[in-house]
Amino acid sequence: MTLARPLATRLLPAATALAAALVLAGCSPAATTPDASGESGSPVTGGTLVYASGDAEPACLDPHVGGNFPQALIASQYLESLYTKDADGALIPWLAEDSTVSDDGLTRIVKIRTGISFTDGTALNADAVKANFEHLLNPATTSSTGYLALGKIASMQAVDASTLELKLKSPDNSLLESFSMPWVAIESPTALKRSQADNCAAPVGTGPFKVESWKKQDSVKLVRNAGYVLPDPKAGHAGGAYLDTITWRFIPEAATRYAALQAGEVQIIDNAQPDAIAAAEKNTSIKHLDAPRPGASNRVELNSSKPPFNDVLVREAFIHAVNVNASIDSLFFGTAVRSYSPLSSVEPLALSEESLFGYDRAKAAKLLDEAGWSQRDSEGYRVKDGTRLSLSFPVSTSQSIPAEQSLFEQMQATAKESGLEIKIKLLDLSSWYGELFTNNYNLVSAPYTKVGPSVLSVLFHSDSTIPAPSGYFANLSQVKDPSLDALLAAAGTTKDLAERKDLYTQAQKKVLEGYYLLPLYNQQNHFLYSAKLKNVGATTAVATPTFFDTWLSN
Repeated sequence: MTLARPLATRLLPAATALAAALVLAGCSPAATTPDASGESGSPVTGGTLVYASGDAEPACLDPHVGGNFPQALIASQYLESLYTKDADGALIPWLAEDSTVSDDGLTRIVKIRTGISFTDGTALNADAVKANFEHLLNPATTSSTGYLALGKIASMQAVDASTLELKLKSPDNSLLESFSMPWVAIESPTALKRSQADNCAAPVGTGPFKVESWKKQDSVKLVRNAGYVLPDPKAGHAGGAYLDTITWRFIPEAATRYAALQAGEVQIIDNAQPDAIAAAEKNTSIKHLDAPRPGASNRVELNSSKPPFNDVLVREAFIHAVNVNASIDSLFFGTAVRSYSPLSSVEPLALSEESLFGYDRAKAAKLLDEAGWSQRDSEGYRVKDGTRLSLSFPVSTSQSIPAEQSLFEQMQATAKESGLEIKIKLLDLSSWYGELFTNNYNLVSAPYTKVGPSVLSVLFHSDSTIPAPSGYFANLSQVKDPSLDALLAAAGTTKDLAERKDLYTQAQKKVLEGYYLLPLYNQQNHFLYSAKLKNVGATTAVATPTFFDTWLSN
């Protein structure tokens, strides 16, 4: 039996391999269901799950608008996507029943499941999906992630109630991967006709829960969808969710979140800090779910569009001047593994090049001398033509956990030894975006989650230096390389899987060897939860947890 919802996730502390396999495969005896630790028990109906999020509270609960990870976390409870991934990472239909593409790759037919309705009573059909795609592609929606994901759609037509025909500007072998993401989830077309403010406050989906109320700067209340229809009957139990309600609280302070979990005030927290994870592993009443996000690795991007990083020698010197490995070892308590790839470790096509990223002060010094930064000022920083080698590094406090901020401070210290000044600016999310929009940065760490290797096009194709309707552009290293563009374009259109792999390998080599980024580790996605919360572990294709099969024990 395959579970249509989850990616394979790591559940820590480790249970037996067999128990973990049962959770991820969705197989269980008829009368009992194993939870994440391998324990079994009869599901309990009712109760309220209190979830505490450390991410910034979304400005809009509709992930079509903008499109960030905090939106995906909560929207995964009330919205569903056309496709998802199974426990082996394979794409499978969800609200869609099937999809085919023409030989030239320019026409895609999507078959929509019948017998499913949105929580406002509107039927799911081809017209509903068409309305969603139009909503995402409408500049007035100010979508970013979803807009970019559907960018190759030229036109669409509902051929009949269950058949949607898409005409594409060029072949897109990543379109089904895009369909699996919460930012392209399907909402009620009736609800989409409301004002954006109304839809932001309470999006209407087909999921196992629905939005009842939102008390801003506090919490969102989700209630069970009594009429929920599981798209794939093999993917879970019959009927609605076991839980009555989910209270989704926003608690930005990490220590406060963890204290609330310890006190039993909440049952699950996200953005778990490394020290809390280490402490929790000694506590049998708290368990750990590690669900790495797909798409890009967590990384620092180097802005190549202006000095000093318009010089590849300076970019390479910076890479060798910072001691990332020592910082990860000292700050993350084994919860993060160093990456040497642009892609997450869960992406099969990820290319890792460890040899490019060694800490080497002598090499950094030689490169800086060669680039003309041979002099030092009274504070020991490199100078050239009277200008200090100074790097602006805006950091979003709502997207970068405290351990990561400490890592950046340690990077700052080791870079200084080589004569590079890093000016870290800790900013709220709005101010951080402002720095990016005005090109007021040399270094930036910006999470980006997308299913599949096509995230490389989002991050490194020159077209991605042009802002989406939301104002956001994803190519923050501002690479503009026609040869790289050609590789990414070919990789996104080929039908040959071997050729796709080879092209994405070549593209990653160009990005890594051009020193446009400093890979760090997988995007951190750690959840701590009470042992009283059973059957935790199901996640969407973007590693957001879902709670349809979850229950609270007494």
